[in-house]
Amino acid sequence: MMNRFSILSLIFMNAVLISCTFSSQPETQHSSYKDELRYPIVSDSTTTVQTIYGRIQGYKDGDIYTFKGIPYAKAERFMPPQFPDKFRGTKVCRIYGPKAPQTSTTLNWNPGYNDYHFGFQFNLEPVDEKNCLVLNIWTKGLDDKKKRPVFVWIHGGGFTSGSANDLPCYEGYSLAQKGDIVVVSVNHRLNLLGYIDLRGLGGAFSESVNLGMQDLIKCLEWIQTNITRFGGDPTNVTIAGQSGGGGKVNTLLAMPFAQGLYHKAIVQSGSWILHNSDEVGKRLGLKVIEELGIKNPAPQVLAEIPYEKLVEAGERAISKINRELILKNLPGNISFCPTIDGKYLINPSFDPEAPDISKQIPMIIGSNKNEFAYNTNQPIPIDKVKSMLAQKYEATQVNKFIDAFEQVYPDHNPEDMIYTDLFLRPNVVKQGNAKSAQKAAPVYMYFFTWKPSVNALGACHGMELPFIFNNISLQREMTGATPDAYQLAELMSAAWISFIKTGNPNITGLPKWEPYTQESGTTMIFDNNCRIVHHHDQPLMQFKTEHPF
Repeated sequence: MMNRFSILSLIFMNAVLISCTFSSQPETQHSSYKDELRYPIVSDSTTTVQTIYGRIQGYKDGDIYTFKGIPYAKAERFMPPQFPDKFRGTKVCRIYGPKAPQTSTTLNWNPGYNDYHFGFQFNLEPVDEKNCLVLNIWTKGLDDKKKRPVFVWIHGGGFTSGSANDLPCYEGYSLAQKGDIVVVSVNHRLNLLGYIDLRGLGGAFSESVNLGMQDLIKCLEWIQTNITRFGGDPTNVTIAGQSGGGGKVNTLLAMPFAQGLYHKAIVQSGSWILHNSDEVGKRLGLKVIEELGIKNPAPQVLAEIPYEKLVEAGERAISKINRELILKNLPGNISFCPTIDGKYLINPSFDPEAPDISKQIPMIIGSNKNEFAYNTNQPIPIDKVKSMLAQKYEATQVNKFIDAFEQVYPDHNPEDMIYTDLFLRPNVVKQGNAKSAQKAAPVYMYFFTWKPSVNALGACHGMELPFIFNNISLQREMTGATPDAYQLAELMSAAWISFIKTGNPNITGLPKWEPYTQESGTTMIFDNNCRIVHHHDQPLMQFKTEHPF
Protein backbone atom coordinates (compact mmCIF):
# COMPACT_ATOMS: atom_id res chain seq x y z
CA MET A 1 0.00 0.00 0.00
CA MET A 2 1.30 3.46 -0.96
CA ASN A 3 2.28 6.32 1.30
CA ARG A 4 -0.26 8.70 -0.21
CA PHE A 5 -2.93 6.09 -0.83
CA SER A 6 -2.81 4.05 2.36
CA ILE A 7 -2.54 4.17 6.10
CA LEU A 8 -0.25 1.18 6.27
CA SER A 9 2.57 3.46 7.32
CA LEU A 10 0.78 4.24 10.60
CA ILE A 11 2.43 1.24 12.24
CA PHE A 12 5.80 1.59 13.87
CA MET A 13 7.76 0.25 16.81
CA ASN A 14 11.20 1.75 17.24
CA ALA A 15 13.34 -1.12 18.49
CA VAL A 16 16.75 -2.43 17.44
CA LEU A 17 17.91 -6.03 17.49
CA ILE A 18 21.30 -7.34 16.44
CA SER A 19 20.29 -10.29 14.26
CA CYS A 20 16.97 -12.06 14.82
CA THR A 21 13.70 -10.34 15.79
CA PHE A 22 10.28 -11.28 17.07
CA SER A 23 6.76 -10.14 16.31
CA SER A 24 3.63 -11.74 17.64
CA GLN A 25 2.55 -14.60 15.42
CA PRO A 26 -1.14 -14.96 14.54
CA GLU A 27 -2.92 -18.26 14.84
CA THR A 28 -2.68 -19.94 11.47
CA GLN A 29 -5.33 -21.65 9.38
CA HIS A 30 -3.50 -24.97 9.61
CA SER A 31 -3.04 -25.03 13.38
CA SER A 32 -6.12 -26.90 14.55
CA TYR A 33 -5.64 -29.19 17.55
CA LYS A 34 -5.72 -32.29 15.33
CA ASP A 35 -3.09 -30.82 13.03
CA GLU A 36 -0.84 -30.07 15.98
CA LEU A 37 -1.07 -33.68 17.08
CA ARG A 38 -0.43 -34.99 13.58
CA TYR A 39 2.15 -32.44 12.48
CA PRO A 40 4.36 -31.23 15.35
CA ILE A 41 6.80 -28.41 14.75
CA VAL A 42 10.28 -29.75 13.95
CA SER A 43 13.52 -27.77 14.08
CA ASP A 44 16.65 -29.87 13.94
CA SER A 45 19.35 -30.99 11.52
CA THR A 46 16.67 -32.04 9.01
CA THR A 47 15.55 -28.44 8.68
CA THR A 48 18.93 -26.95 7.77
CA VAL A 49 20.13 -25.71 4.38
CA GLN A 50 23.67 -24.99 3.20
CA THR A 51 23.46 -21.69 1.33
CA ILE A 52 26.52 -20.30 -0.42
CA TYR A 53 27.01 -17.94 2.54
CA GLY A 54 26.63 -20.49 5.32
CA ARG A 55 24.34 -23.02 6.91
CA ILE A 56 20.94 -21.85 8.16
CA GLN A 57 18.32 -23.60 10.26
CA GLY A 58 14.58 -23.15 9.91
CA TYR A 59 11.72 -25.31 11.07
CA LYS A 60 9.16 -27.67 9.62
CA ASP A 61 5.50 -26.79 10.10
CA GLY A 62 3.48 -29.78 8.97
CA ASP A 63 4.94 -30.53 5.57
CA ILE A 64 6.26 -26.99 4.96
CA TYR A 65 9.86 -26.03 5.66
CA THR A 66 9.91 -22.45 6.91
CA PHE A 67 12.81 -20.00 7.10
CA LYS A 68 12.44 -16.44 8.38
CA GLY A 69 14.83 -13.51 8.58
CA ILE A 70 17.47 -14.83 6.15
CA PRO A 71 20.02 -12.08 5.37
CA TYR A 72 20.27 -11.71 1.59
CA ALA A 73 22.43 -8.59 1.58
CA LYS A 74 24.20 -6.02 3.70
CA ALA A 75 24.56 -2.28 3.16
CA GLU A 76 26.00 0.80 4.77
CA ARG A 77 23.75 3.84 4.91
CA PHE A 78 23.24 5.39 1.45
CA MET A 79 25.51 2.78 -0.13
CA PRO A 80 24.57 0.07 -2.68
CA PRO A 81 23.80 -3.37 -1.22
CA GLN A 82 26.42 -6.09 -1.14
CA PHE A 83 25.95 -9.81 -0.64
CA PRO A 84 26.12 -10.86 3.02
CA ASP A 85 29.33 -12.04 4.61
CA LYS A 86 29.97 -15.76 4.72
CA PHE A 87 29.78 -17.29 8.17
CA ARG A 88 30.70 -20.48 10.00
CA GLY A 89 28.44 -22.58 12.12
CA THR A 90 24.65 -22.53 11.79
CA LYS A 91 22.54 -19.36 11.72
CA VAL A 92 19.06 -19.87 13.19
CA CYS A 93 16.41 -18.30 10.93
CA ARG A 94 13.08 -19.08 12.56
CA ILE A 95 11.60 -15.65 13.29
CA TYR A 96 10.91 -12.67 11.06
CA GLY A 97 13.73 -10.20 10.71
CA PRO A 98 13.31 -6.48 11.41
CA LYS A 99 11.67 -4.09 9.02
CA ALA A 100 13.33 -1.05 7.48
CA PRO A 101 12.96 2.35 9.16
CA GLN A 102 9.69 3.95 8.12
CA THR A 103 8.45 7.48 7.51
CA SER A 104 7.89 9.86 10.41
CA THR A 105 4.13 9.37 10.08
CA THR A 106 4.53 5.85 11.37
CA LEU A 107 4.99 7.36 14.81
CA ASN A 108 1.34 8.36 14.73
CA TRP A 109 -0.02 4.88 15.39
CA ASN A 110 -3.76 5.15 16.00
CA PRO A 111 -5.44 1.79 16.67
CA GLY A 112 -8.84 3.45 17.00
CA TYR A 113 -9.42 3.95 13.27
CA ASN A 114 -12.64 1.95 13.21
CA ASP A 115 -12.96 -0.93 10.75
CA TYR A 116 -9.67 -0.20 8.99
CA HIS A 117 -7.25 -1.09 11.78
CA PHE A 118 -9.55 -3.77 13.15
CA GLY A 119 -9.80 -5.41 9.73
CA PHE A 120 -6.16 -5.24 8.74
CA GLN A 121 -4.68 -6.23 12.12
CA PHE A 122 -1.22 -4.87 11.34
CA ASN A 123 1.69 -6.56 13.09
CA LEU A 124 3.80 -4.28 15.27
CA GLU A 125 7.41 -5.01 14.42
CA PRO A 126 10.94 -4.07 15.47
CA VAL A 127 12.93 -1.75 13.23
CA ASP A 128 16.63 -2.11 12.47
CA GLU A 129 18.40 -0.16 9.75
CA LYS A 130 21.47 -2.39 9.84
CA ASN A 131 19.71 -5.75 9.62
CA CYS A 132 16.53 -5.17 7.59
CA LEU A 133 17.72 -6.76 4.32
CA VAL A 134 16.13 -10.13 4.99
CA LEU A 135 13.82 -12.56 3.24
CA ASN A 136 11.51 -15.42 4.26
CA ILE A 137 10.92 -18.77 2.53
CA TRP A 138 8.20 -21.45 2.62
CA THR A 139 8.72 -24.70 0.69
CA LYS A 140 7.76 -28.38 0.67
CA GLY A 141 11.25 -29.67 -0.07
CA LEU A 142 14.93 -29.05 0.58
CA ASP A 143 17.60 -30.11 -1.90
CA ASP A 144 15.18 -32.65 -3.38
CA LYS A 145 15.96 -31.81 -7.04
CA LYS A 146 12.32 -30.86 -7.59
CA LYS A 147 12.06 -27.62 -9.54
CA ARG A 148 9.24 -25.71 -7.86
CA PRO A 149 8.11 -22.37 -9.27
CA VAL A 150 9.18 -19.42 -7.11
CA PHE A 151 6.78 -16.66 -6.01
CA VAL A 152 8.51 -13.49 -4.76
CA TRP A 153 6.20 -11.18 -2.82
CA ILE A 154 7.08 -7.48 -2.54
CA HIS A 155 5.10 -5.72 0.19
CA GLY A 156 3.09 -2.54 -0.18
CA GLY A 157 3.41 0.76 1.64
CA GLY A 158 4.44 2.87 -1.31
CA PHE A 159 8.17 3.53 -1.28
CA THR A 160 8.01 4.68 2.34
CA SER A 161 6.60 2.00 4.66
CA GLY A 162 5.48 -1.61 5.14
CA SER A 163 7.23 -4.96 5.53
CA ALA A 164 7.00 -8.60 4.51
CA ASN A 165 5.24 -9.35 7.80
CA ASP A 166 3.09 -6.31 8.50
CA LEU A 167 -0.11 -8.16 7.52
CA PRO A 168 -1.03 -11.59 8.95
CA CYS A 169 -2.13 -12.86 5.52
CA TYR A 170 1.38 -12.46 4.09
CA GLU A 171 2.34 -15.81 5.61
CA GLY A 172 3.37 -18.11 2.76
CA TYR A 173 2.46 -21.49 4.29
CA SER A 174 -0.89 -21.90 2.56
CA LEU A 175 0.32 -21.10 -0.98
CA ALA A 176 3.38 -23.31 -0.59
CA GLN A 177 1.25 -26.17 0.72
CA LYS A 178 -1.58 -25.82 -1.79
CA GLY A 179 0.46 -25.18 -4.92
CA ASP A 180 3.75 -26.91 -4.11
CA ILE A 181 5.56 -23.68 -4.93
CA VAL A 182 8.34 -21.83 -3.12
CA VAL A 183 7.07 -18.62 -1.54
CA VAL A 184 9.55 -15.81 -0.79
CA SER A 185 8.81 -12.47 0.88
CA VAL A 186 11.35 -9.71 1.29
CA ASN A 187 12.19 -6.53 3.22
CA HIS A 188 14.15 -3.70 1.64
CA ARG A 189 15.15 -0.10 2.34
CA LEU A 190 12.42 2.51 2.21
CA ASN A 191 11.75 6.22 2.15
CA LEU A 192 14.81 8.46 2.29
CA LEU A 193 17.19 5.59 3.09
CA GLY A 194 16.01 3.68 0.04
CA TYR A 195 15.24 6.41 -2.47
CA ILE A 196 17.40 9.48 -1.87
CA ASP A 197 19.61 10.36 -4.84
CA LEU A 198 23.06 11.48 -3.68
CA ARG A 199 24.89 11.14 -6.99
CA GLY A 200 25.27 14.91 -7.01
CA LEU A 201 27.83 14.58 -4.22
CA GLY A 202 30.04 12.44 -6.46
CA GLY A 203 32.86 10.27 -5.21
CA ALA A 204 31.69 7.52 -2.87
CA PHE A 205 28.06 8.43 -3.63
CA SER A 206 28.24 7.84 -7.39
CA GLU A 207 25.98 4.77 -7.10
CA SER A 208 23.73 6.14 -4.33
CA VAL A 209 20.45 6.10 -6.22
CA ASN A 210 17.45 3.76 -6.31
CA LEU A 211 18.93 1.89 -3.35
CA GLY A 212 15.65 0.24 -2.37
CA MET A 213 15.29 -1.10 -5.89
CA GLN A 214 18.93 -2.20 -5.88
CA ASP A 215 18.07 -4.14 -2.71
CA LEU A 216 15.28 -5.98 -4.54
CA ILE A 217 17.61 -6.82 -7.42
CA LYS A 218 20.12 -8.18 -4.90
CA CYS A 219 17.32 -10.32 -3.42
CA LEU A 220 16.52 -11.72 -6.86
CA GLU A 221 20.21 -12.44 -7.41
CA TRP A 222 20.34 -14.27 -4.06
CA ILE A 223 17.38 -16.36 -5.22
CA GLN A 224 19.14 -17.25 -8.45
CA THR A 225 22.14 -18.72 -6.60
CA ASN A 226 20.41 -20.27 -3.58
CA ILE A 227 16.81 -21.20 -4.28
CA THR A 228 17.56 -24.67 -5.69
CA ARG A 229 18.63 -25.65 -2.18
CA PHE A 230 15.09 -24.82 -1.08
CA GLY A 231 13.55 -26.94 -3.85
CA GLY A 232 12.97 -23.95 -6.13
CA ASP A 233 13.52 -23.34 -9.84
CA PRO A 234 15.55 -20.19 -10.56
CA THR A 235 14.33 -20.29 -14.18
CA ASN A 236 10.68 -19.90 -13.14
CA VAL A 237 10.40 -16.87 -10.86
CA THR A 238 7.32 -14.66 -10.54
CA ILE A 239 7.63 -11.21 -8.96
CA ALA A 240 4.44 -9.83 -7.44
CA GLY A 241 3.27 -6.98 -5.25
CA GLN A 242 0.28 -4.97 -4.18
CA SER A 243 -0.02 -1.16 -4.18
CA GLY A 244 3.52 0.15 -3.61
CA GLY A 245 4.72 -3.42 -4.10
CA GLY A 246 3.04 -3.39 -7.50
CA GLY A 247 4.76 -0.09 -8.24
CA LYS A 248 8.09 -1.73 -7.42
CA VAL A 249 7.24 -4.63 -9.74
CA ASN A 250 6.53 -2.11 -12.51
CA THR A 251 9.87 -0.44 -11.78
CA LEU A 252 11.75 -3.75 -11.91
CA LEU A 253 10.19 -4.37 -15.33
CA ALA A 254 12.08 -1.29 -16.57
CA MET A 255 15.42 -1.97 -14.84
CA PRO A 256 18.15 -3.51 -17.03
CA PHE A 257 19.97 -5.13 -14.08
CA ALA A 258 16.78 -7.01 -13.12
CA GLN A 259 16.33 -8.68 -16.49
CA GLY A 260 16.70 -12.45 -16.48
CA LEU A 261 16.10 -12.63 -12.72
CA TYR A 262 12.33 -13.12 -13.07
CA HIS A 263 9.97 -14.57 -15.68
CA LYS A 264 6.42 -13.44 -14.81
CA ALA A 265 4.92 -10.46 -13.01
CA ILE A 266 1.77 -9.64 -11.02
CA VAL A 267 0.68 -6.07 -10.19
CA GLN A 268 -2.23 -5.70 -7.76
CA SER A 269 -3.61 -2.16 -7.30
CA GLY A 270 -0.20 -0.84 -8.29
CA SER A 271 -0.71 0.48 -11.82
CA TRP A 272 0.64 3.94 -11.14
CA ILE A 273 3.71 5.86 -12.18
CA LEU A 274 5.77 7.58 -9.50
CA HIS A 275 9.32 8.63 -10.24
CA ASN A 276 11.66 11.60 -10.19
CA SER A 277 13.54 12.83 -13.21
CA ASP A 278 17.32 12.68 -13.17
CA GLU A 279 17.50 16.42 -12.50
CA VAL A 280 14.88 16.46 -9.73
CA GLY A 281 16.34 13.37 -8.06
CA LYS A 282 19.78 14.94 -7.75
CA ARG A 283 18.30 18.28 -6.71
CA LEU A 284 16.28 16.70 -3.93
CA GLY A 285 19.28 14.80 -2.62
CA LEU A 286 21.46 17.92 -2.51
CA LYS A 287 18.62 19.84 -0.86
CA VAL A 288 18.52 17.29 1.96
CA ILE A 289 22.25 17.75 2.55
CA GLU A 290 21.71 21.51 2.59
CA GLU A 291 18.91 21.15 5.14
CA LEU A 292 21.19 19.02 7.31
CA GLY A 293 23.77 21.81 7.30
CA ILE A 294 26.63 19.43 6.56
CA LYS A 295 29.62 20.86 4.73
CA ASN A 296 31.55 17.60 4.53
CA PRO A 297 28.97 14.92 3.64
CA ALA A 298 31.31 11.93 3.78
CA PRO A 299 29.66 8.51 4.16
CA GLN A 300 30.83 8.12 7.76
CA VAL A 301 29.45 11.58 8.65
CA LEU A 302 25.99 10.82 7.22
CA ALA A 303 26.02 7.40 8.88
CA GLU A 304 26.14 9.01 12.32
CA ILE A 305 23.09 11.26 11.85
CA PRO A 306 20.01 10.02 13.76
CA TYR A 307 17.36 8.69 11.40
CA GLU A 308 14.72 11.06 12.76
CA LYS A 309 16.92 14.04 11.88
CA LEU A 310 17.35 12.69 8.35
CA VAL A 311 13.59 12.34 7.95
CA GLU A 312 12.95 15.89 9.18
CA ALA A 313 15.51 17.27 6.73
CA GLY A 314 13.97 15.21 3.94
CA GLU A 315 10.50 16.52 4.66
CA ARG A 316 11.73 20.12 4.66
CA ALA A 317 13.58 19.54 1.37
CA ILE A 318 10.51 18.05 -0.29
CA SER A 319 8.27 20.86 0.93
CA LYS A 320 10.60 23.60 -0.32
CA ILE A 321 11.16 22.06 -3.73
CA ASN A 322 7.45 21.38 -4.20
CA ARG A 323 6.66 25.03 -3.37
CA GLU A 324 9.23 26.16 -5.92
CA LEU A 325 7.70 23.91 -8.58
CA ILE A 326 4.17 25.14 -7.86
CA LEU A 327 5.29 28.76 -8.20
CA LYS A 328 6.55 27.83 -11.66
CA ASN A 329 3.18 26.20 -12.49
CA LEU A 330 4.77 22.76 -12.44
CA PRO A 331 3.40 19.72 -10.59
CA GLY A 332 4.55 19.92 -6.99
CA ASN A 333 4.41 16.25 -6.11
CA ILE A 334 7.98 15.04 -5.77
CA SER A 335 8.83 12.50 -3.08
CA PHE A 336 11.42 9.86 -2.26
CA CYS A 337 10.77 7.35 -5.03
CA PRO A 338 12.64 5.78 -7.98
CA THR A 339 14.74 8.15 -10.07
CA ILE A 340 15.32 7.93 -13.81
CA ASP A 341 19.09 7.85 -13.32
CA GLY A 342 20.12 6.52 -16.75
CA LYS A 343 21.79 3.39 -15.40
CA TYR A 344 19.63 1.44 -12.97
CA LEU A 345 16.41 2.96 -14.33
CA ILE A 346 16.76 4.29 -17.84
CA ASN A 347 13.14 5.03 -18.76
CA PRO A 348 9.93 5.35 -16.74
CA SER A 349 7.88 2.16 -16.68
CA PHE A 350 4.57 2.29 -18.60
CA ASP A 351 4.82 6.04 -19.08
CA PRO A 352 3.36 5.88 -21.61
CA GLU A 353 4.76 2.74 -23.26
CA ALA A 354 5.46 -0.63 -21.69
CA PRO A 355 9.19 -1.33 -21.18
CA ASP A 356 10.63 -3.04 -24.23
CA ILE A 357 13.23 -4.93 -22.16
CA SER A 358 10.47 -6.91 -20.38
CA LYS A 359 8.01 -7.33 -23.23
CA GLN A 360 8.28 -11.14 -23.05
CA ILE A 361 7.06 -11.19 -19.43
CA PRO A 362 3.44 -12.40 -18.92
CA MET A 363 1.48 -10.32 -16.43
CA ILE A 364 -1.61 -10.22 -14.24
CA ILE A 365 -2.81 -6.70 -13.43
CA GLY A 366 -5.91 -5.41 -11.67
CA SER A 367 -7.49 -3.30 -8.95
CA ASN A 368 -10.37 -3.27 -6.47
CA LYS A 369 -13.71 -1.54 -6.87
CA ASN A 370 -13.55 0.64 -3.76
CA GLU A 371 -9.76 0.96 -3.22
CA PHE A 372 -9.27 3.97 -0.91
CA ALA A 373 -12.78 4.07 0.53
CA TYR A 374 -12.89 2.22 3.85
CA ASN A 375 -16.40 3.07 5.02
CA THR A 376 -18.59 2.10 2.10
CA ASN A 377 -21.71 1.49 4.21
CA GLN A 378 -22.10 5.16 5.05
CA PRO A 379 -25.06 6.54 3.00
CA ILE A 380 -24.56 9.89 1.26
CA PRO A 381 -27.61 11.80 -0.03
CA ILE A 382 -27.60 12.56 -3.72
CA ASP A 383 -27.42 16.33 -3.12
CA LYS A 384 -24.24 15.91 -1.11
CA VAL A 385 -22.84 13.53 -3.74
CA LYS A 386 -23.38 16.18 -6.39
CA SER A 387 -21.72 18.76 -4.17
CA MET A 388 -18.71 16.47 -3.67
CA LEU A 389 -18.47 15.83 -7.40
CA ALA A 390 -18.63 19.58 -8.06
CA GLN A 391 -15.37 19.93 -6.11
CA LYS A 392 -13.67 17.80 -8.77
CA TYR A 393 -15.53 18.67 -11.95
CA GLU A 394 -17.20 21.67 -13.55
CA ALA A 395 -20.99 21.87 -13.25
CA THR A 396 -21.61 20.59 -16.77
CA GLN A 397 -19.26 17.68 -16.16
CA VAL A 398 -21.04 16.51 -13.01
CA ASN A 399 -24.15 15.49 -14.97
CA LYS A 400 -22.00 13.75 -17.57
CA PHE A 401 -20.27 11.82 -14.80
CA ILE A 402 -23.59 10.76 -13.29
CA ASP A 403 -24.87 9.64 -16.70
CA ALA A 404 -21.72 7.58 -17.29
CA PHE A 405 -21.89 6.04 -13.82
CA GLU A 406 -25.53 5.06 -14.25
CA GLN A 407 -24.71 3.34 -17.55
CA VAL A 408 -22.08 1.22 -15.83
CA TYR A 409 -23.85 0.66 -12.50
CA PRO A 410 -27.61 1.06 -13.08
CA ASP A 411 -28.50 -0.35 -9.63
CA HIS A 412 -26.20 1.96 -7.71
CA ASN A 413 -26.78 3.92 -4.52
CA PRO A 414 -25.81 7.61 -4.57
CA GLU A 415 -22.73 7.05 -2.36
CA ASP A 416 -21.37 4.48 -4.82
CA MET A 417 -20.36 7.38 -7.06
CA ILE A 418 -17.99 8.51 -4.32
CA TYR A 419 -16.81 5.12 -3.08
CA THR A 420 -16.05 3.57 -6.49
CA ASP A 421 -12.39 3.94 -7.36
CA LEU A 422 -11.60 6.06 -10.39
CA PHE A 423 -7.91 6.61 -9.72
CA LEU A 424 -6.32 3.18 -10.03
CA ARG A 425 -8.83 1.57 -12.36
CA PRO A 426 -8.10 3.95 -15.30
CA ASN A 427 -4.38 3.37 -14.73
CA VAL A 428 -4.92 -0.39 -14.90
CA VAL A 429 -6.62 0.06 -18.27
CA LYS A 430 -3.75 2.24 -19.50
CA GLN A 431 -1.22 -0.32 -18.37
CA GLY A 432 -3.19 -3.14 -19.97
CA ASN A 433 -3.37 -1.23 -23.23
CA ALA A 434 0.37 -0.53 -23.20
CA LYS A 435 1.32 -4.11 -22.34
CA SER A 436 -1.02 -5.74 -24.86
CA ALA A 437 0.14 -3.34 -27.59
CA GLN A 438 3.55 -5.03 -27.49
CA LYS A 439 1.94 -8.27 -28.75
CA ALA A 440 4.76 -10.21 -27.11
CA ALA A 441 3.34 -11.72 -23.91
CA PRO A 442 -0.20 -11.98 -22.48
CA VAL A 443 -1.58 -9.67 -19.84
CA TYR A 444 -4.58 -10.85 -17.79
CA MET A 445 -6.77 -8.18 -16.20
CA TYR A 446 -9.03 -8.53 -13.14
CA PHE A 447 -11.41 -6.34 -11.15
CA PHE A 448 -12.05 -7.35 -7.52
CA THR A 449 -15.54 -6.38 -6.34
CA TRP A 450 -16.18 -8.75 -3.38
CA LYS A 451 -17.34 -6.98 -0.21
CA PRO A 452 -17.32 -8.40 3.33
CA SER A 453 -20.68 -8.59 5.04
CA VAL A 454 -19.25 -8.06 8.54
CA ASN A 455 -17.77 -4.56 8.19
CA ALA A 456 -17.85 -1.42 6.05
CA LEU A 457 -14.49 -1.90 4.32
CA GLY A 458 -15.99 -2.87 0.98
CA ALA A 459 -13.71 -4.00 -1.85
CA CYS A 460 -11.07 -1.70 -0.43
CA HIS A 461 -7.34 -1.32 -1.04
CA GLY A 462 -5.78 -4.64 -0.02
CA MET A 463 -9.01 -6.61 0.42
CA GLU A 464 -7.88 -9.15 -2.19
CA LEU A 465 -4.71 -10.05 -0.27
CA PRO A 466 -6.14 -12.78 2.02
CA PHE A 467 -7.78 -14.31 -1.06
CA ILE A 468 -4.69 -14.63 -3.25
CA PHE A 469 -2.64 -15.94 -0.30
CA ASN A 470 -5.50 -18.34 0.61
CA ASN A 471 -5.29 -17.00 4.16
CA ILE A 472 -8.88 -16.05 4.94
CA SER A 473 -8.65 -17.24 8.54
CA LEU A 474 -5.54 -15.15 9.19
CA GLN A 475 -7.51 -12.00 8.36
CA ARG A 476 -10.85 -13.02 9.86
CA GLU A 477 -11.47 -9.49 11.09
CA MET A 478 -11.16 -8.23 7.50
CA THR A 479 -13.09 -10.91 5.59
CA GLY A 480 -15.43 -12.23 8.28
CA ALA A 481 -14.19 -15.74 7.44
CA THR A 482 -17.57 -16.40 5.82
CA PRO A 483 -18.16 -19.44 3.57
CA ASP A 484 -18.27 -17.26 0.46
CA ALA A 485 -14.89 -15.77 1.39
CA TYR A 486 -13.30 -19.23 1.63
CA GLN A 487 -14.87 -20.25 -1.69
CA LEU A 488 -13.54 -17.21 -3.52
CA ALA A 489 -10.10 -17.63 -1.91
CA GLU A 490 -9.94 -21.22 -3.20
CA LEU A 491 -10.50 -19.94 -6.74
CA MET A 492 -8.28 -16.85 -6.63
CA SER A 493 -5.32 -18.59 -4.98
CA ALA A 494 -5.62 -21.44 -7.50
CA ALA A 495 -5.60 -18.95 -10.40
CA TRP A 496 -2.52 -17.21 -8.98
CA ILE A 497 -0.77 -20.54 -8.47
CA SER A 498 -1.57 -21.58 -12.04
CA PHE A 499 -0.09 -18.32 -13.35
CA ILE A 500 2.98 -18.68 -11.12
CA LYS A 501 3.56 -22.14 -12.56
CA THR A 502 2.70 -21.63 -16.22
CA GLY A 503 2.02 -17.97 -17.00
CA ASN A 504 -1.65 -18.85 -17.55
CA PRO A 505 -4.22 -18.29 -14.72
CA ASN A 506 -6.97 -20.47 -16.16
CA ILE A 507 -8.32 -23.10 -13.76
CA THR A 508 -11.37 -25.32 -13.33
CA GLY A 509 -14.12 -23.41 -11.58
CA LEU A 510 -13.55 -20.04 -13.25
CA PRO A 511 -14.81 -18.85 -16.64
CA LYS A 512 -12.25 -18.99 -19.43
CA TRP A 513 -9.90 -16.07 -18.84
CA GLU A 514 -8.58 -14.73 -22.12
CA PRO A 515 -5.72 -12.22 -22.21
CA TYR A 516 -6.68 -8.56 -22.21
CA THR A 517 -6.39 -6.47 -25.35
CA GLN A 518 -7.41 -2.88 -25.98
CA GLU A 519 -9.95 -4.16 -28.48
CA SER A 520 -11.52 -6.85 -26.28
CA GLY A 521 -11.29 -5.25 -22.84
CA THR A 522 -11.44 -8.76 -21.35
CA THR A 523 -11.57 -8.57 -17.55
CA MET A 524 -12.22 -11.17 -14.85
CA ILE A 525 -14.59 -9.97 -12.15
CA PHE A 526 -13.76 -11.62 -8.83
CA ASP A 527 -16.83 -11.81 -6.62
CA ASN A 528 -19.28 -14.39 -5.36
CA ASN A 529 -20.23 -14.76 -9.01
CA CYS A 530 -16.95 -14.68 -10.92
CA ARG A 531 -17.50 -13.71 -14.53
CA ILE A 532 -15.80 -12.34 -17.63
CA VAL A 533 -16.77 -8.89 -18.89
CA HIS A 534 -15.60 -6.79 -21.83
CA HIS A 535 -15.16 -3.03 -21.45
CA HIS A 536 -17.73 -3.19 -18.65
CA ASP A 537 -16.96 0.34 -17.38
CA GLN A 538 -15.93 1.97 -20.66
CA PRO A 539 -18.26 5.01 -20.24
CA LEU A 540 -16.55 5.85 -16.94
CA MET A 541 -13.08 5.23 -18.38
CA GLN A 542 -13.90 7.48 -21.32
CA PHE A 543 -15.14 10.20 -18.96
CA LYS A 544 -11.95 10.02 -16.90
CA THR A 545 -9.84 10.27 -20.05
CA GLU A 546 -11.69 13.41 -21.11
CA HIS A 547 -11.95 14.93 -17.62
CA PRO A 548 -8.95 14.05 -15.47
CA PHE A 549 -8.53 15.78 -12.13
